[in-house]
Amino acid sequence: MDTIASLFSFITTPVSWVIVQFHSVYGALFGPDTGWAWGLSIVSLVILIRICLIPLFVKQIKSTRAMQTLQPEMKKIQERYKNDKQRQSEEMMKLYKETGTNPLSSCLPILAQSPFFFALYHVLNSIATGDTIGVINQSLLQSAQKAHIVGAPLAAKFTDSSSKVEALGASLTDVRVVTAIMIVLMSASQFFTQRQLMTKNIDTTVKTPFMQQQKMLMYVFPVMFAVFGINFPVGVLVYWLTTNVWTMGQQMYVIRNNPTPGSKAQASYLERLQKHVAQHSKVGRRRDRVIVKAIVAKGRDRNEYERKFINGLSKAGLVAQADGTVIKGDTSAAVETEDGTSTTAAPKRQQPKRQSKAQRQHGGAKPAGEGESKTSLSKSDEPEDAKPASAAQKGGAKPAGGTRSKAQSGQRKGPQRPKSPSKK
Repeated sequence: MDTIASLFSFITTPVSWVIVQFHSVYGALFGPDTGWAWGLSIVSLVILIRICLIPLFVKQIKSTRAMQTLQPEMKKIQERYKNDKQRQSEEMMKLYKETGTNPLSSCLPILAQSPFFFALYHVLNSIATGDTIGVINQSLLQSAQKAHIVGAPLAAKFTDSSSKVEALGASLTDVRVVTAIMIVLMSASQFFTQRQLMTKNIDTTVKTPFMQQQKMLMYVFPVMFAVFGINFPVGVLVYWLTTNVWTMGQQMYVIRNNPTPGSKAQASYLERLQKHVAQHSKVGRRRDRVIVKAIVAKGRDRNEYERKFINGLSKAGLVAQADGTVIKGDTSAAVETEDGTSTTAAPKRQQPKRQSKAQRQHGGAKPAGEGESKTSLSKSDEPEDAKPASAAQKGGAKPAGGTRSKAQSGQRKGPQRPKSPSKK
């Protein structure tokens, strides 16, 4: 580790200068020889470096998503040239060149901060051995050697001997307890960050070797941090724990606000966005408009969550536009099906009004009040004796045998068919 750190000795002077500047600020607040002053100086160094690396982090996200998009094509190339590794590599490089992707872009933040990490290791190792380095002079060196973080010297390691730890003014038990806790926290934060990426921000609709690789790294990285962590000084553990926590928070923000298409995080994001847009009838934030614009531009290529989002807006009487905004539309708006086509919901057919039997026999009589009498099958409130005579009685013909005007039980009501004369 010392040999690797010496390769980055050219950057130790800038790193030591930044630490000294932060130490002058925190030293005025907490005291120049305290662990708070030196510990917070290292934390501030991490934050400054990570802020400068934000553009590389954005590029890393774009590269990772581009690689996820290319996974089906890469799988086809692997299957086609599985017996010719050279041709397989050539086709892979050709695919990367055509799409403008770079597999190493996903490692840019780690590669970019590696020189600062090793430079800090070189600085702290020099403090432990009592050597001045960069802008850290003899007085600052003595101050840094007196600094303790929860009882552990800034330059102490888990593997240091008891005599070396006592020379720094601490006990071996305190150093090993503090370093062990920091190593566990460092490995746990790395595991949680990778697991969060795998469970929430991976397109679950595509099963590729890339997902298996990421799943393997979820367990490999924490083990690597635990193994190498016992050789890191306490100050370097503070640096690496801080950068892990920063990465975890930064990734949580990206997953919540700019999730990968097809992932569970996108389903949660679009559900929140749909409720907000339905409540306010507009897309407020510029970032949300960009995502809605991308969903509209996909057309029939939308995934399940995006189709559900568009259908939810349609049910709320809103229509997403090509510029990412929404407008009020017809309540019977088009609903997108699973294959991407749109169908318009037809209006509900009304049940026709039921007619009486007499109306059906007369071909649909006009309702009452239009010059014709209304026929009803319901019983009248008037006495049966007061009912008007039938058409045959009005003509003067009396029914034979004193036929009653009231229909017998079981006889059909309404105009009756005349009986044929009986044969004598």
